[in-house]
Amino acid sequence: MIVYPNAKINLGLHVTEKRADGFHNLETVFYPVGWSDLLELLPGEAQERGVKLSVSGLPIPGDTNDNLCVRAYELISRDYPMPAVKAHLHKNVPMGAGLGGGSSDAAFFIRALNDLFELGLAWGELHHYAKQLGSDCSFFIANRPVIAEGKGDEYESLALDLSAYHLAVAYPAIHVSTPEAYRGIVPKKPARSLEQLILETPLHEWKNVIKNDFEESVFKKFPAIGALKEKMYAGGAIYASMSGSGSAVYGIFEEAPALEFSGCTMWSGKL
Repeated sequence: MIVYPNAKINLGLHVTEKRADGFHNLETVFYPVGWSDLLELLPGEAQERGVKLSVSGLPIPGDTNDNLCVRAYELISRDYPMPAVKAHLHKNVPMGAGLGGGSSDAAFFIRALNDLFELGLAWGELHHYAKQLGSDCSFFIANRPVIAEGKGDEYESLALDLSAYHLAVAYPAIHVSTPEAYRGIVPKKPARSLEQLILETPLHEWKNVIKNDFEESVFKKFPAIGALKEKMYAGGAIYASMSGSGSAVYGIFEEAPALEFSGCTMWSGKL
């Protein structure tokens, strides 16, 4: 079985308050996009146990045994008798870019296990396993636009369709530490919710009202990331933003853009 775990972008991001547990509450929109990895699952041999994961494409930091796909298999195997699995992940979506690539791989792995072995897991169970692997992981179970709140793991469906537009994403291979990005934030509850701003504001005016709170501090430390946003607008973007805490930057266009950013990994396509 082959599946294609896709990326997401954040449309706006408000860090609203510091939580008692040390995390932050936020408000953002997750929107799925077509930049995808390739993940293949095959049943292992009868005498084998566990999951064997091989990888190719972009480098994935850390031990393969700590990969979220392996952890997903281990979670489910605690509750269900699981056959051995051989899996191969070809990585196209950059890690640590604010695009949710690793979370998507894990969510699609869970969905593929459910289909391949006919486990009969309900949607609630799929979300339950995914939420244990990362704040945004369960978003990719349904893989539809949502308002995300709490730690980014509480979702409400959002009736937003951007399929008429084109997207360009540029990743400058700059690592932005998420804890460090949060240290540059002063939490603040906005006067209007992000849902109101997005649904009630024409896309051509998003530039003036839809903000990512991380941009100010991240752009100060990494001017090259801020420069990507400026180049998106110079190239005709209707709206441009950093995704999540960075460092990927995207632009939304009315027509397919012809952009090249030196030193960046890029993807473009319809939204």
